[in-house]
Amino acid sequence: MIGKEVIDTEPITGSQVKKILEEFREDNELNYEQNITLNHLERFDRYSAEDAEEIFQKLQDDFGLRAKVAAHIVDLVPKDLADMRLIFAKEPSKTDKEDMEKILEFLEQYDVEE
Repeated sequence: MIGKEVIDTEPITGSQVKKILEEFREDNELNYEQNITLNHLERFDRYSAEDAEEIFQKLQDDFGLRAKVAAHIVDLVPKDLADMRLIFAKEPSKTDKEDMEKILEFLEQYDVEE
């Protein structure tokens, strides 16, 4: 990565990263950082790639969350209000308890891959 210039950045979910790395691995050999990333993503509970993309979009569209926050919610799979408060702790706009509860209710519709 030395000498490469970052042209654009866009928040994506861990499930999307996992899918991209698995597809890349089919034709190429992964470097050390890519292997570590893929190994980490395979260890922890995640939503399926399809569910993650759907949740990511709905969190932005229906709840008005920024892409970065939506990606954190999808990646961290919050289970209760304490988890949600940690995710929203550094957000400039405050999210009230009712909105966090609505998001948790919405997330309960999706199953987490074991």
